[in-house]
Amino acid sequence: MRASLIQLSVDASESADERRRRAASLVRGRKGDDLVVLPELWTAGAWAYDRWGADCEALDGPTAEAMSAAAREAGAWLHAGSIVERDPDGTLYNTALLFDPAGELRGHYRKIHRYGFDTGEATMMGGGDDVVTVPTDFGVVGLAICYDLRFPELFRAVLDAGAELIVVPAAWPAARLEHWRLLTRTRALEEQVFLLACCATGKHGGMQQGGHSAIVDPWGTVLAEARTAEEETVTADLDMTEVARIRTELPVLRDRVLDRARS
Repeated sequence: MRASLIQLSVDASESADERRRRAASLVRGRKGDDLVVLPELWTAGAWAYDRWGADCEALDGPTAEAMSAAAREAGAWLHAGSIVERDPDGTLYNTALLFDPAGELRGHYRKIHRYGFDTGEATMMGGGDDVVTVPTDFGVVGLAICYDLRFPELFRAVLDAGAELIVVPAAWPAARLEHWRLLTRTRALEEQVFLLACCATGKHGGMQQGGHSAIVDPWGTVLAEARTAEEETVTADLDMTEVARIRTELPVLRDRVLDRARS
């Protein structure tokens, strides 16, 4: 299967509506791909906290509507990154959306680990409770978002829920780029999955984004990586049978002890 990561530039020069139209156009241009991925909070900006109240939306809001149509026109599965979701009770969530080639919303994931410590997401948003996987035409897809990469227990839970491929949209800071590159390879290697990590580029809320979106295979090998922090699309062809082959050839997951002992 062919996967593409659209490393979208997110900055204060565009409105959410303008960026929504531009992202939809880029997705429509990926006809022939099986899976297309966008970054985290690309409509409002992951660090533009002052925009979240104005740019939050429901699961069936303008971003979902535009991305549903784009997925349908591209004929591809679309991981539309994440949005600032406003729940009917008023709580905000950082929520990832996954659409099928017919434009149907097949899964959504509310980010469990909220970044910011005593600011931003940690204080302004609610945290999700559910580990989410979605069966697709090419395998079971697990969902995580950005800061989640620092919590291996979530990725082990996603693995146990059947994931063969994990998608991680992000708005990772350029200042910690080496952490990003290390963690994306590590999570793919330890869970023996394909990992698709799509990071935004640009600057908003005073934070420069790291870019360097990457597609990593179950050996931890980077199959494709954005060469810079500029907007670009990276693509790789994935042989999903490699997941089972590698898990058989190096059956480390079979030898787990501590988590099974606790259960």
